[in-house]
Amino acid sequence: MKPDLMNTPSAPVASRHKKVRYTVEPGRHWPQGATASRHGVNFAVYAPSAEKVEICLFSEDDQETARITLPCLSRDTWHGLVKGLKVGQKYGLRVHGPYEPGNGHRFNPAKLLLDPYALALDRPVLGHAEQFGYELDQEEEDLQPSTVDNGAVAPKCRVVKSRFDWGDDAPPRVSAKDTVFYEVHVKGFTQTMPGVPEPLRGTYAGLASDAAIAHLRELGITSVELLPVQAFLDDKRLVDNDLTNYWGYNTVAFFAPEPRYSASKSDGGVDEFKAMVKALHAAGLEVILDVVYNHTGEGNHLGPTISFKGIDNAAYYRLSPEDARYYVDYTGTGNTVDTSSPAALRLVLDSLRYWVTEMHVDGFRFDLACALGRDPTGAFTHRAAFFAAVAQDPVLSGVKLIAEPWDLGPDGYQVGGFPVGWMEWNGRYRDAVRDYWRNADSSLPSFAACLCGSADMLAARKRPPVDSVNIVTVHDGFSLADLVSYNEKHNDANKEDNRDGENHNRSWNCGAEGPSDDPAIQALRARQMRNFIATLFVSHGTPLLLGGDEMARTQHGNNNGYCQDSALSWYDWNQATSEGELMGFTRALLALRHALPVLRPAVHPAGTTGHPACVALNWHSVWGLSMTQEEWEDPQVRCVAALMEGHGDSESVMLLFNATPADAVFTLPQDEHGRVWTVRVDTRTAAVPPADATDIAAGGQWTLQPHSMAVLTTPSRTDLS
Repeated sequence: MKPDLMNTPSAPVASRHKKVRYTVEPGRHWPQGATASRHGVNFAVYAPSAEKVEICLFSEDDQETARITLPCLSRDTWHGLVKGLKVGQKYGLRVHGPYEPGNGHRFNPAKLLLDPYALALDRPVLGHAEQFGYELDQEEEDLQPSTVDNGAVAPKCRVVKSRFDWGDDAPPRVSAKDTVFYEVHVKGFTQTMPGVPEPLRGTYAGLASDAAIAHLRELGITSVELLPVQAFLDDKRLVDNDLTNYWGYNTVAFFAPEPRYSASKSDGGVDEFKAMVKALHAAGLEVILDVVYNHTGEGNHLGPTISFKGIDNAAYYRLSPEDARYYVDYTGTGNTVDTSSPAALRLVLDSLRYWVTEMHVDGFRFDLACALGRDPTGAFTHRAAFFAAVAQDPVLSGVKLIAEPWDLGPDGYQVGGFPVGWMEWNGRYRDAVRDYWRNADSSLPSFAACLCGSADMLAARKRPPVDSVNIVTVHDGFSLADLVSYNEKHNDANKEDNRDGENHNRSWNCGAEGPSDDPAIQALRARQMRNFIATLFVSHGTPLLLGGDEMARTQHGNNNGYCQDSALSWYDWNQATSEGELMGFTRALLALRHALPVLRPAVHPAGTTGHPACVALNWHSVWGLSMTQEEWEDPQVRCVAALMEGHGDSESVMLLFNATPADAVFTLPQDEHGRVWTVRVDTRTAAVPPADATDIAAGGQWTLQPHSMAVLTTPSRTDLS
């Protein structure tokens, strides 16, 4: 172990650089992290079980220039003010204490650690052998501490004090009922995008470019939901296999933007990220972050020591009650952040507030959010400390909060179980819509219920339809093009022998696995993609479009592209031209949704007729008659018409669905007002409206091709009265 590099004439400096002397004063225990002022930099590190905390300073070429012991411990926080230290300084932590895995302690001062409150990193965090806190390849696994010093290769934190000029930046504050999410990867979106300058492709600045913003605005989405941009780890297995943690679901620094997406590199991407947010806001677009607070990249007892594990392992993670050497794993990643612990809860809340107040983001999508809502016993409850803290927070209670409402723990599937004020990714919607359009038996009732904003799940708790974030495809799973082209996953590129990824995709390849030259199969696939897009945008609730689906982006059957930072995952903008019809169709459906308020109710409409799960709409058979209970219960029924009655000058909408392999002739319901219906969409064609569309009087007929749907509009009843 290196000697302490204290600020005394006799203290050795293990560096070829000129020795730098610093005066250290007690400073403050708050705020946490490194806080720059005109006096120097105050460091505060929560580590109640530690015996000593050192701040290690580094030059730009990674030479350690000083090692400073924090002089004070107050309120379980080590702290000190280092006089004369400047913004931009690179640093890391060394934390001393017992290495006793069986007691939950994994201190090892040989390992340079990231400050949990670091605002910027100097490089991406890549897995390597020196990061492990124990001796590798030992029979006793993690019980022997490593003596290998990783200081030369470890990522470093940067002292940051941003002076970014926000000007007149203001959050767009898109109402929930008008929101359309667009899930997008910062790098993949612009990596090959024409019009984006080469040096900016794949970066925050690239996403803020005129070409990128033009596509988003023309598409008609309102809210950009970014895959993880908090600094994350490429674990050792990926690095050893020449792969990358492309998705980013392995966070190690909750305040720092991921540096690999920064074109400038000077401050770890802080100001570049802010400039991106400012540009998107100026275009009227919200910025939503996909955040991963349920676990970190440090993994289980055999994972690396990057930050929390070496600072105060038991304060941040759920440890096994039977043996504190091991971790409770509700996430499938090896560990679970313990938000029932005051230290971990404070960290998460401080991080969230920072991204809102300092980085100006508009909301968050919480990965595996059930893990955040577990009490000290591990039980999920919507009254958990995390939910209570967010609800009373004056900053966080005013932004969009979206849950991925499941984890891998007991009772981990909680769709519909989150508190008022939360939106949820609706996995039930995804499954029901996929089942219906692949012609599965008994799929109609669930499909119809989801079309109504899942009123059967939300209305009883007085939660509005907008709380249902309707998803058909997301980053995890098949893209839209692959959903209609593959029955099986094809994940060999991930080098896990095709064992990874979901096995039950509810997909249908339309008659051939993978690419096909058969015109009939190609036409059916195109129609199915339009069916999914149209269904998504006419459903009550809040739609989420997976970025790239508008241009039929394919991953060639890979349903788990988490490690594919390559053309397999990047957007193919040449395909945007070849799939121009689908792009135009998607834009048209989004415009139609914005133009028809009846598709975007803020509350669940009062029901009249239909299946008990679908009472928000009027449901009719192909004969124009009200659906009977027998028809709802018939597993072979696939054809249905749904009537959404508008009010005032809001048009009424009729939806016709045919998921069968045969033509279906629909008779429109009789209408005492004698209204005439206009065909706005028929998915047999990408043209909106269809070129040969004709108006249809009540009682008239419209024929749907196999596997297709139509959208018709007419003046509302009240508009006629």
